[in-house]
Amino acid sequence: MRSLSIASTGMLAQQTNVDVISNNIANMNTTGFKRQRAEFEDLLYQQVSRPGAATSPDGTKVPTGIQIGAGVKTGGVYRITEQGALTSTGNAYDMAIDGPGYFQVSLPSGDIGYTRAGSFQLSDQGELVTTDGYRVQPDITIPQGALSVTVSKTGEVQVKLAGQAEMQTVGQLELATFINEAGLEAIGSNLFLESGASGQPNVSTPGQPAFGTLSQGFIEASNVNPVSEITSLITAQRAYEMNSRVLKTADEMLQTSTQTV
Repeated sequence: MRSLSIASTGMLAQQTNVDVISNNIANMNTTGFKRQRAEFEDLLYQQVSRPGAATSPDGTKVPTGIQIGAGVKTGGVYRITEQGALTSTGNAYDMAIDGPGYFQVSLPSGDIGYTRAGSFQLSDQGELVTTDGYRVQPDITIPQGALSVTVSKTGEVQVKLAGQAEMQTVGQLELATFINEAGLEAIGSNLFLESGASGQPNVSTPGQPAFGTLSQGFIEASNVNPVSEITSLITAQRAYEMNSRVLKTADEMLQTSTQTV
């Protein structure tokens, strides 16, 4: 009774689908979050009668054959990296990337993390840091007593100091891009790590070809569409129910075949 195992693979696949959808919905207000999508593949087929097999000495062949599928599996969970909406905050240290690119962050492990969440703050040393206190790379330090901070579209950070007529440049923000953004390794806290699938980072200043620009006083919202996710959730739920019904039907068939007269 193959249908028992086939239906169980379908239920497991839809359970994974619901897990992915629920994570999307849970992060619909997470800054810079990119929604994910589960992708499925059919399993190996049992070749009861192989297509093209000879059926007579005259050269006749089986036109379609008999191939019985074994079910479904999760082939991958793909991250959709389309741009989220830019939301104004009025905070001088909030920065959104309009276009491709990731901010670089120095992690305690010594690795470089990458993030789209530009809700930055200042440390007790005046360094530009994430909400977890990780330093933005390259290091940017705002002098004590700065009257205002300006970040240009191209990432140049300037401050206005008391008694000085000219703005002073204190640093230059850079962005990193990857040939396969979906291959980045998510580690939580809105951070990603380079992986063998993502390729090596290409680092440059904002505004260069194939790099986005910065918008000071904005953050990038999640790209989750609640209506689309709820629709997908209902579809996954119905698919799960149908697979469970197949399981129940297969069980009833087994009961019938094992009943004694």
